[in-house]
Parts: sequence; structure tokens; C-alpha cells
Amino acid sequence: MYSTIFIILSAAILFTSCDKTETFDDKWKLDNEAQFALITNDARYKKINSQSGKGFIMQKEIESGDGATPPYFTDRVEVLYTGWYKRDWSKSDTYKDDKGNIIYNKVIFDSTANRNNIPPSKFQIKELVDGFSTALQHMKVGDKWEIWIPWYMGYGDISSGTIPAYTTLVLKLNWSASFRNHVNKRTNTCFFTN
Repeated sequence: MYSTIFIILSAAILFTSCDKTETFDDKWKLDNEAQFALITNDARYKKINSQSGKGFIMQKEIESGDGATPPYFTDRVEVLYTGWYKRDWSKSDTYKDDKGNIIYNKVIFDSTANRNNIPPSKFQIKELVDGFSTALQHMKVGDKWEIWIPWYMGYGDISSGTIPAYTTLVLKLNWSASFRNHVNKRTNTCFFTN
């Protein structure tokens, strides 16, 4: 009987002494959500709701294009872009630590600028993360935008390459061309045209 009481008391003490400690992912998620919240309060940015209903991105127009209409979800587009995030949103892109070492805080995870004059990347909009596809569906050919994508409209709670889970993404986009998706009804094949 005493051994049963001892086991129950030990289990109770063990469970009550365990408190939830903050993990790296918890802190990273909170820091990224806080940075996105700051951008939502910046008057230079405009809110664009996702058609998926998952949330919204923030957009700042750098240059307005002269294209007629935004692309469809099934269209392919040519885009010049640079995607980045920061390891620490409270610090500048580069800074010196307390030992004098230069820290590169801004992480460019992908860019067409680093591809030695290769043409713009071609994407089918529906194959992109929700935040990227949301932006493209509101752009016109020639538009240059900076967009901020909250973690849940980017890669979510899963890491992707060098991008940690729960990361707010920033992209500078220049939409250069669109290709409309057409289906040949006779052969039921898909092709793209300008």
C-alpha cells in the first residue's frame, strides 16, 4: 500500500514540477510573428488577402507595371526575385558582435540575381507557397513589389532548405511575363501562350 502511495506522490510531484519551457522554435515563431505585425502597422504597406482564406500578406509597390490583368492561379509567370529573412529581426542586415566579428544577419535563401544572367524563373502559380501565389495573382506585368509573407503562408511549421520553420519571408518581385494556360479540347493537352 505504501509503495502505491509513494508512486502516486512521486508522479504527482514530477508532473507538477514540469513547466513548459520555451524552445528555439517557440522564440523563433514569436519573433517572426512580431516582425510581421510591425509591417502590418507600416502605412507604406498594403494588406492583400489570400484567396485560400489562410490569411494575408503585406505588399509595398516599388514600381507600377503597365500590364493589363493579373494572372490566373493556373497560369505560368516569369519572375525576377530575391527572397530573404533575418536571423535576428532586431538587428541590421550586417553588424559586429561583441567580439568584433562581422555577422551577416540577412539570409538570402533564393535569388534570380545570383544565376549569372539566366532568364527569369518560370513558375506555375498554383505550385508556389500561398503567400507567393497570392502576390502574383494581384500583380500586373512590369510591377515591382516587396512582399512580406507570414510563416503560415510560407513554409509553415516545416523547415525548407535553409529556411527554418515559422519564418516570415520577404520577397522583392519583378513580374516580367505571363503565359496563359490553354487546353486543346481535341487532344486534352495543356500548353502555354503569351
